Amino acid sequence: MSELIPWVDKEISKMRRDMDRLFNQCWPDIGADLFSEDISRGISLETILTQDTFMIKAVLPGVDPKSLDISVTDDKLIIKGCKKEESVAGSGYYQRIERKLSSFSRTVPLPFRARIGEIKATLNRGILNIVVPKWKPQKVRYIEIETV
Repeated sequence: MSELIPWVDKEISKMRRDMDRLFNQCWPDIGADLFSEDISRGISLETILTQDTFMIKAVLPGVDPKSLDISVTDDKLIIKGCKKEESVAGSGYYQRIERKLSSFSRTVPLPFRARIGEIKATLNRGILNIVVPKWKPQKVRYIEIETV
């Protein structure tokens, strides 16, 4: 059964590249690779849109907060990081130590203009919570029309 897994993974990667190429040809204004391999692996997200905020919950078990990088632009929020795992098997004269380093990245499109300076992120027990407040104009400004 394990012989099939790499084949399926290669086929899915090929399909992602083909879909990426199709979207870039048809809608070049989108700007981000929708089916990038880094985007689809490693992070499970839940997004909640409320009247005043956009909340993002990401499940990141075993990730060190120092290895996380969260950045934001006008229209997207990017979560990047890496996870280090180490396992020791055996005892006595022979031990096998395996170290695994896996990186991940996820781009979340923002459905509105955000107040970038007020974005809050917390990591508690492997759950990353990001709260993005919506930008609202302070007051309405009316413009007079002059007749000439």
